[in-house]
Amino acid sequence: MATKDRDILPDTVKPVHYAIELFDLELGGAFAYQGTVRIEININKAVEEITLNTHQLNVSSAGFIDGKSASRISFDENSQRTTLAFSEAVQPSPNAVIHLEFSGTMNNSMVGFYRSKYKPAVTPARSVPMEGESHCMFSTQFESSDARRAFPCFDEPNLKATFDVSIEIPEDNIALSNMPEKDVKPSKNGRKVVTFERTPIMSTYLLAWAFGDFEYVEDFTRRKYNGKNLPVRVYTTRGLKEQGRFALQNCHQVVDYFSDIFKIDYPLPKIDLLAVHEFSHGAMENWGLITYRTTAVLFDEEQSDAKYKNRVAYVVAHELAHQWFGNLVTMDWWNELWLNEGFATWVGWLAVNHLYPDHEVWSQFVAEAVQTAQNLDALRSSHPIEVPVKDALEVEQIFDAISYLKGSSVIRMLSGHLGVETFLEGVAAYLKLHRYGNATTNDLWAALSKASGINVNEFMNPWIRKIGYPVLTVAEEPGQIGVRQSRFLSTGDVKPQDDETLWWIPLGLKTDPKATGAATSALTTKEDTLRNVNETFYKLNSDQIGFYRTNYPPARLEKLGAERHKLSVEDKIGLIADAAALALAGQGTTPALLALVEKFNDEVNRAVWSQIAASLGNIRSVFADNEAVAAGLKAFTLRLVAPAAEKIGWDFAPNENYLTGQLRALLLSTAGNAGHQSTIAEAQRRFKAYQSGDRKAVHPSLRLAVFSVVVREGGESGYKAIRDEYMSTTSIDGKETCLIALGKVQSTSLTNEFLDFQFSDKVAIQDLHTGSISLAANSKVRNDFWKYVKEHWTRVYNKLSANSVVTDRYLKTTLSKFASHDVEQDIASFFKDKDTKGYDRGLVQVSDTVKANACYRERDEQQVYEWLKTHGYA
Repeated sequence: MATKDRDILPDTVKPVHYAIELFDLELGGAFAYQGTVRIEININKAVEEITLNTHQLNVSSAGFIDGKSASRISFDENSQRTTLAFSEAVQPSPNAVIHLEFSGTMNNSMVGFYRSKYKPAVTPARSVPMEGESHCMFSTQFESSDARRAFPCFDEPNLKATFDVSIEIPEDNIALSNMPEKDVKPSKNGRKVVTFERTPIMSTYLLAWAFGDFEYVEDFTRRKYNGKNLPVRVYTTRGLKEQGRFALQNCHQVVDYFSDIFKIDYPLPKIDLLAVHEFSHGAMENWGLITYRTTAVLFDEEQSDAKYKNRVAYVVAHELAHQWFGNLVTMDWWNELWLNEGFATWVGWLAVNHLYPDHEVWSQFVAEAVQTAQNLDALRSSHPIEVPVKDALEVEQIFDAISYLKGSSVIRMLSGHLGVETFLEGVAAYLKLHRYGNATTNDLWAALSKASGINVNEFMNPWIRKIGYPVLTVAEEPGQIGVRQSRFLSTGDVKPQDDETLWWIPLGLKTDPKATGAATSALTTKEDTLRNVNETFYKLNSDQIGFYRTNYPPARLEKLGAERHKLSVEDKIGLIADAAALALAGQGTTPALLALVEKFNDEVNRAVWSQIAASLGNIRSVFADNEAVAAGLKAFTLRLVAPAAEKIGWDFAPNENYLTGQLRALLLSTAGNAGHQSTIAEAQRRFKAYQSGDRKAVHPSLRLAVFSVVVREGGESGYKAIRDEYMSTTSIDGKETCLIALGKVQSTSLTNEFLDFQFSDKVAIQDLHTGSISLAANSKVRNDFWKYVKEHWTRVYNKLSANSVVTDRYLKTTLSKFASHDVEQDIASFFKDKDTKGYDRGLVQVSDTVKANACYRERDEQQVYEWLKTHGYA
């Protein structure tokens, strides 16, 4: 059935309950399996056909259990639908049951019901199948529309039903699903049939099952649910369970915290977290059985880089938020994906802040989430938070920084305006009203409006349904400032039709404590004047709560740099990030940015330094092809970073706080990257000791800094040393770290060798983008990288294309670093005759980004050189 904006299944039939049985699993060879599904359906008017979703399944028979078989079974590959035709009309019925027999494949594409390869940490159970030199585990990934790859179903988010699952597996394996085990019966040939309790009513994409050679660590919630403390488990393949302890301790605390703030108890009888060895996303919120890539759930106190602690804590919280927001209450259709993802992102950070107040997570949020979202949303080819989705096959491309990060930034802005307590009160009311059902953005706004007494829809509408965000341009007159809002584009070429949105903008005017400033709460017109502003000191967008950029007059920017000690950490990050974005768009200048950043040489905060490093890294990337400018910017970076790197040193004090360790890693990486000689020498010395068997010579959090120096400075032998480290590391995050470091190669031959290595079977498909992003950010070899992709496109595409998420992510993240109109045209012409379905949106974003970089380079190159020369850097 097609409504005007979406292509959905006919509304004549609604599923009520599924009973799925999977058996005769072929553990090896073709990895085929057999299955049956009985679907209880509500037929609300007479039909001659029943249409449901299947993809890469063979449906061998279908009919009603009362004996009426389908006279014809037809499959449409484009729409991924199977239609069952009946010789005579089927009459309306509230509880008809159809029965389908089918077969499928446990594929290796990280979608549907799939297998992942791994190297066992200890001797595995006898039945674990091998593929090549690796062993296999099995799990599912159904979001957004891949349940249909595992069993025939009505695969749309608002067609909720209950599910019974049973699966036949080897006796020495463990099977998991959303609900606890109900029954285990012996079967043929050393196998058993595991049946699970019935699920609550839910969407198909949240169903999950897994089996393999698993073990677990367990804890319990401290709150009681129906009189019991709930079991919480982290499952891994055998030999890794102890690395699940950190996630475990976070998990039970977060479940209790969310049960409190959402005012609804966690509704299932257990929570399982499963580490999956090959995983396309970061994690998946299947109700009661949450799946994760290993680096997002496992952490080893001895061997892991501490930054992964932060990642694990956040990803665990994000997925748990979905158990309510997404699972209990689900968006009505994929155009409102942001409702799930934007909210879970914001509340995930809220939970981490609750558990680890000393980690300063909101400053990290401003430096990472807000900036990533603003950089993407500054492109003409961005999309609104709430984006039309015609059919479920289009949705993969909007699992992006707009849905997650702009969505969460806008929620942070709204919760800041309403007050977090009032905001959460509205959320709790929304969840209560719509539980076990589907809801829309307007339903959330209605609940928040009721809780706050403010018409939320009115001022949030442009933020959700319009593309882009504003820049606030400030003009100063004695005692007052004028503010004017307009759309911000990184290409700087805003046309009247781009600038028709009027945003509600929280001004957040911060003034000197002694000033008697008038803090107007929000700008709701195109421009306005704020009077009685004491111009000795003021800053707009206090703590960067608002999702916009601020363009100050050059003298004010300089003054704010001089008075940076009056600013919060978030304010400093915003000041630097805005100045960098405005220089890129031609609304500010790079010299103004450099003059601002120069003042931050005494900075001690990690998040501020990370913004400085990111902004300088981007400038160095854009101007890399002009040798004189590149040398000057390198000297500038060195003079800024070297004193801080030398001061913080290499050694971790006992009980040193998390942020100090992370700052050390950042400063030493940045200094090594900029060619700081003593950092390079010490990194090489430490690596030599590390290679000789002293594993403590390189602290896990400094591996990236050290390995990067080894590759960049060490030529072929350095490259080979880190490639060997990649092959032998037993650390969960070790492979990711090595791939990033290997991207620091300095020659064409090593670039080609590294890409050959990446596209061999030595690197998991989920990690292909990791090393390539590093190569693309490496100005010395990025042209070689693009040449390789073109020349080996068939091989590259074949490896990526089994999973559209992987293809889109790879191209979007690796092709957007160029700063040349010629390369932009070359990319466009290369893909002109390709079928780009699944990554077409990403390519347009690449084109916009490269154009913006190229215009920026042409416009600012000369004045950057003049400034560097005048200030003794060039």
